[in-house]
Amino acid sequence: MALTQDIVATYRGPGRVVKRLLEKGRSEPFALSIAMAGCVVAFVAQWPRISRESYLQGAESEGALSYYSAFIALVFIMPVILYVLAAVSHLVARLMGGQGSGYGARIAVFWAFLAAAPLFLLHGLVAGFIGPGQQQSIVGFLWFAVFVWFWIAGVRQAEWGMK
Repeated sequence: MALTQDIVATYRGPGRVVKRLLEKGRSEPFALSIAMAGCVVAFVAQWPRISRESYLQGAESEGALSYYSAFIALVFIMPVILYVLAAVSHLVARLMGGQGSGYGARIAVFWAFLAAAPLFLLHGLVAGFIGPGQQQSIVGFLWFAVFVWFWIAGVRQAEWGMK
């Protein structure tokens, strides 16, 4: 399936999509591309917020610095955080009797991050157009809840073969 179709299908059944991704066979470049795609989308999602802050502060140079900071954080540091999160989730699953692989745990975390990206984009739009407040908090919580749902469903599939 196409990437966008898989993302939509994840909202209906995250375990099935992770199962389909794992059936493609082990490919670390594929796993890394999923993580990097999610990180690039997260970076793009920050543009409205950074533009708003730059406009309100009236300092173009600080806005450019914010773009660079977001780029470094999301494209270089976030993949490392996702790898660590996958390793920890795999170890916890092993302690609970999981039989999966580290690769499966990575796919589960990376895919959850990418599949929840539409809500992260919405969060960025709310931050850029409405600004800090209750609406931004609600959308941020919604994104986090969906990410955790996809992640848990993916780990269950990868470690125990459950949908």
